[in-house]
Amino acid sequence: MSETVRTQLRVRASELVGRNWLNTGGKSLDLEALRGKIVLLDFWTFCCINCLHVLDELRPLEEQYSDVLVTVGVHSPKFEHEADPVALAAAVERYEIHHPVLDDPELETWKAYTARAWPTLVVIDPEGYIVAHLSGEGHADGLAVLIPELIAEHEAKGTLHRGSGPYVAPEATSGTLRFPGKALFLPAGRGSAPSGGADAGASDGGTSPGAAARGSWLVTDTGHHRLVELGTDFETVLATFGTGTKGHVDGPAGASADHIQATAQFNEPQGLVLLPEDVAAKVGYDVVIADSVNHRLRGLSLRDGNSTTLVGNGVQRLLETGPARVDEDAAGFTGLLSEHPLEVSLSSPWDVVWSRKLNAVVIAMAGTHQIFSFDPLTGAVSIAAGNGLEGLLDGNAHEAWFAQPSGLAEDADGNIWVADSETSALRKLVIDDGGTVTVESAVGKGLFDFGFRDGAASEARLQHPLGVTVLPDGSVAIADTYNGAVRRYDPATKTVSTLARGLSEPSDVIVDHTQAAGSEPLLVVVEANKHQLVYVPIPKEAQQVDEGAVQTHRPKSPVAPGLLELKVRFTAPTGQKLDDRWGDPTQLKISSTPPELLVAGGGTSVGLLRTLELSADIPEGILHITARAAACDGPETEDGEIPDHAACHLYQQDWGIPVLLQADGDTELVLDLRGMD
Repeated sequence: MSETVRTQLRVRASELVGRNWLNTGGKSLDLEALRGKIVLLDFWTFCCINCLHVLDELRPLEEQYSDVLVTVGVHSPKFEHEADPVALAAAVERYEIHHPVLDDPELETWKAYTARAWPTLVVIDPEGYIVAHLSGEGHADGLAVLIPELIAEHEAKGTLHRGSGPYVAPEATSGTLRFPGKALFLPAGRGSAPSGGADAGASDGGTSPGAAARGSWLVTDTGHHRLVELGTDFETVLATFGTGTKGHVDGPAGASADHIQATAQFNEPQGLVLLPEDVAAKVGYDVVIADSVNHRLRGLSLRDGNSTTLVGNGVQRLLETGPARVDEDAAGFTGLLSEHPLEVSLSSPWDVVWSRKLNAVVIAMAGTHQIFSFDPLTGAVSIAAGNGLEGLLDGNAHEAWFAQPSGLAEDADGNIWVADSETSALRKLVIDDGGTVTVESAVGKGLFDFGFRDGAASEARLQHPLGVTVLPDGSVAIADTYNGAVRRYDPATKTVSTLARGLSEPSDVIVDHTQAAGSEPLLVVVEANKHQLVYVPIPKEAQQVDEGAVQTHRPKSPVAPGLLELKVRFTAPTGQKLDDRWGDPTQLKISSTPPELLVAGGGTSVGLLRTLELSADIPEGILHITARAAACDGPETEDGEIPDHAACHLYQQDWGIPVLLQADGDTELVLDLRGMD
């Protein structure tokens, strides 16, 4: 059925209310001024990897339909730091958002549109009525069908007005670095310039001899889509790698001695790891780069400046059917995924580290909430840990939950520490001598718990950490990004303290071991929002801070104790059909916090309808709901079957629904995975 067929009861879109507008030249917008346009509301928050995916999904549609489609980002923050208007303005610049953004710190517009998850998309027709309510990512193909249908319908009615939109570009900033992501120390002899010689590719045509003999720092200049090699003063540019234009191109990445022009392109590169020398000699490259928005790993030879693609086909990975699918016991697939690395789909790889025990590059796969590994010698790509469900759950590798892992570091025992950003947690991969992985948590409680609190690790709180490193004494330093701090976790005492404050979104922290003999080592901190690297001393006495523990504040749904009927709405886009060739292609997984809230109805099973039983003894809690549906393209064959080789799509969303138990509460809960009005 065409999606132009609407229900008789049409819902008028609510007005857009918030604190301020960005990307409008200082003007406020209202829906009356946008009448005649198709309006796409994108409810997002800048911590959320799925929201960042949606920004990229929407760009082609925004360009193609620029005369009729107006996208409005409604920024409804999850974390306290995200409610800071300065931080929001920086995020809008960082992610190159080219549409108006409403700052909604009190969630007023979020509540008006009954949004329940990040990201949520709401489509408003040119007459001001809601026609679609979509949760999660992966809706671009459906929108590419719906938008032309709306254009045809309202052009015929005379209610469509073509013309330019309200976007006004902000002033551009300049500087050597722009929102740097991660940094890597290059020892003397392993940088782009020979030790003691002139520095090939230096911005001034060659720095003083011996500048690289002290070592250098390779930085992902994320906002400029390139890598920069800096001297130890953090000011001298020794080399740059990449043209600075976003894209995916292999080949020469930096200026070389024979003056070959750089052609390589990256797209928001993040993590870096320097391979062991013997491995680098065999594979022909020195550094592995997490090229996040390209959904690839790239290799870089520092000697000749050549870049090559190592892993990834450029298609964003989803938890599709097949070997990586979660089963009905919520156990995911771990182990060898493919021996053909260029055929594998990745999803926003954010950091990389070399594992001595696994003899492989370990990858923080932020987009699917998992940990992958890559063997440079064989090309084997494996899933090391995580079932792909978002949250905080320890245990065996195939059962563990992560939430946007973003920073990695190996300790002296060969275990891997993980900055698990969306749970504001410090996690650890414990790797035994046989390569078996189990997952433990040192700091952190859950998806909606954060704060700035030192002390016992069980009560300590972080706020969206992105980086981690191991200190000389075996303790762990954490780039506590949204608290603007460097924190320290001591595994011996299981306590947390603060090493430094007042930093501007630190995205990485590394130990600098190059100080003179007898000197205390320094920390190198990547200050993303100040576009710089800084040295930070490790204090002899750490601070003890307690600014409290916080939970994300979202509206609570009043529900009655006893039976609750859960319904998730999903309508396949025009031209797609639910893929029922192997049974019901929809699935629900449900749990609760606290666990005692859910008396019955939990677990994983097929279907998008479920009867839950809620305890009358628990006053409030959170229902954790994951919904999935698989649909495939193409007209149905005469027998009603999906054609062979049809392109298929997975729709998925994770909700954490705060509920308040009261006698007169609702007995039905309706969520939209892809609801059409």
